[in-house]
Amino acid sequence: MNKSELIEKLSEKSGLGQLQAEDIVNLVVEKMRKTLMNGDRIEIRGFGSFTVKDYDSYWGRNPKTGEKIWVSPKRLPAFKVGKELRERLNEGS
Repeated sequence: MNKSELIEKLSEKSGLGQLQAEDIVNLVVEKMRKTLMNGDRIEIRGFGSFTVKDYDSYWGRNPKTGEKIWVSPKRLPAFKVGKELRERLNEGS
């Protein structure tokens, strides 16, 4: 499911107009983005949690040339699935 499909489903299920549904989805995504940029954690019970992981700089290798390169420190978002979602996904297995 992509963002436009989410907006469409929200509009159908809630009876809201397409523009109102789009505003709501954009508001939620923007708030999540800002929260992660501040280094805070997002937890949605039954679904999972989003955090930001900090990685130090290190010497890496260019896979094409084999040349050593310096990789700068970076911050990346990480998602950890919640117990309820994990169990529901594995029910059919």
